[in-house]
Amino acid sequence: MAPDILAEITSMLVEIVGDEYLLAEEVTMKTTFNEDLALESVEFVALAELLHHRYGAEVDLMGFLAEKDMDAILAMSVGELVTHIGRITHACLPQPSARTTPGTPAGTAPATATAGASAPVVPPPVVPAPGASPVPTSAG
Repeated sequence: MAPDILAEITSMLVEIVGDEYLLAEEVTMKTTFNEDLALESVEFVALAELLHHRYGAEVDLMGFLAEKDMDAILAMSVGELVTHIGRITHACLPQPSARTTPGTPAGTAPATATAGASAPVVPPPVVPAPGASPVPTSAG
């Protein structure tokens, strides 16, 4: 998940600061916003807006920065933001149902058909009993 988030943040940074600037510097988890990228406050605001559009209100860059002191903000790396987004987006993913039925592993829902389900429940194949004819015969 982190490589995907890093790639998305990199493309956002390219959109904000321009491709020619970032070509000189590969964005990694250790890249700092202040020292390496020299992002200005207006560019942080633009990044916050892009993150909001991509990940929703749960990923609040300004709120994340507000929890840090000035030294931590100045030293913040892209990796810290990637980790933060990963935690937030992972927490927002639907969690499996805790209900189980006998014979169903914990954390999985029983296989039942429900209205509006995306795929029908398919019964397992019928295996003939030993010695039985694999082809059904008609009685007539």
